[in-house]
Amino acid sequence: MNYDNLTLLTDLYELTMMQGYFSTGAKEKVVFDAFYRQNPCGGAYAITCGLQQAIEYVEKLHFSEDDISYLRSTGFFTDDFLDYLRNFRFTGDIYAIPEGTIVFPREPLVKVVAPIMEAQLVETALLNIINHQSLIATKSARVVHEAHGGVMEFGLRRAQGPDAGIYGARAAVIAGCVGTSNVLAGKMFGIPVKGTHAHSWIMSFKREIEAFRTYAELFPDNCLLLVDTYDTIQGIEHAIQVFTEMRDKGIKSKLYGIRLDSGDLAYLTKKARIMLDRAGFTDAVISASSDLDEYLINSLMNQGAKITSWGVGTNMITSKDWPSFGGVYKLVCIYDEEGNAIPKIKVSENIEKVTNPGNKKILRLYDKESGKIRADLITLDDEVYDAKDDITIFSPNATWKRTKLIGGSYTIRELLVPIFKDGKCVYSSPSVMDIRDYCLKEQDTLWEESRRLINPQEIYVDLSEKLWSLKNELLDKVHTYHD
Repeated sequence: MNYDNLTLLTDLYELTMMQGYFSTGAKEKVVFDAFYRQNPCGGAYAITCGLQQAIEYVEKLHFSEDDISYLRSTGFFTDDFLDYLRNFRFTGDIYAIPEGTIVFPREPLVKVVAPIMEAQLVETALLNIINHQSLIATKSARVVHEAHGGVMEFGLRRAQGPDAGIYGARAAVIAGCVGTSNVLAGKMFGIPVKGTHAHSWIMSFKREIEAFRTYAELFPDNCLLLVDTYDTIQGIEHAIQVFTEMRDKGIKSKLYGIRLDSGDLAYLTKKARIMLDRAGFTDAVISASSDLDEYLINSLMNQGAKITSWGVGTNMITSKDWPSFGGVYKLVCIYDEEGNAIPKIKVSENIEKVTNPGNKKILRLYDKESGKIRADLITLDDEVYDAKDDITIFSPNATWKRTKLIGGSYTIRELLVPIFKDGKCVYSSPSVMDIRDYCLKEQDTLWEESRRLINPQEIYVDLSEKLWSLKNELLDKVHTYHD
């Protein structure tokens, strides 16, 4: 795929709507919100990811002559519209929550403020990028939390294609994985690459011990030996024999140990730890793989498994139990010719699908003493709050549920930051490893009750009084109009 031009990475209806706007002379500036409605994997939070690729997409947005020729061949588009596309560029503003940030349902992860044709076109690609990478980052954070760190991303061969493998590895590392087996991802994003050898390496030798000795000679500073090709206990004994020979030769390995990819990981790793410790190899790593996910890791930890390093592949890179993020992109405001904001709302019989209207911002309220998240408050963009003042927040769906935060007991952070202004990128993305450090700190702002796997405590996402009133006013007008 030509990654220099993803302009046609879009649904056809984005382009047919663009032609409709072009034909009717629609040039209004509008506001679209990209948000999701339900936390993945039954959790209480998500991690937003994919902003850097989204920036690259918008910066390179243009229609090549080849693109225009293809669009002409479809028969959907008029010549004057195709001529307009030749000089098309994004000229609007984009705000987003930085990658690696903890986020919650109904919060705009990305806000696009632009002429309606421009804002319409970027919908599909932005959702494709943000949805996928946010999903994998969220799943990976759950896995890393249950493992207490030490997780390596090993999923490339099971990912849904090269893109999913490459950007999934990036998202997994941002969420806390220590590295990836994906060499191309390592090159592209400057993230650590890690790995050992396969069973086929062992099988290519006449004797297991010969395979281990040869590997140790080749990679003395990265000597993790896969011990379950034939007989796991015997394999551990052979590994110990090779480690003893290395020690006798004065070879001090930076990283050595064993890996298990099958069998009863709880029993075998406890047995392996005893055997290694008795032989004097108390610092030897015990690495485990074999279709792991956060639930199996949690179970193994509760059983006392002696695993210090985890290789997690299929279930993490595909988010096997929750295969999509569910992000949507909705029109929330139109500006008239005089610059007046006209808020828009989508109504549905499903309460969760009723949108929050208007140009908005998100304020995160932290407990000042613990640094943990108390609640998020979605407000209209022109509202001003001061952490010195008392504030009462309430559930938008059950307004009798109210909490009063005393001034001085909390701090405020605005989550959306400028990414593009007048079509120019004004944001500099940190390195992946710097985003990873930030993401780990973000996860520390969650209460432990919100990180448990079963029935986690949800974080409040409330609407300001002004926004809540606006929403209900619009709902009343919609019902009056239809009646």
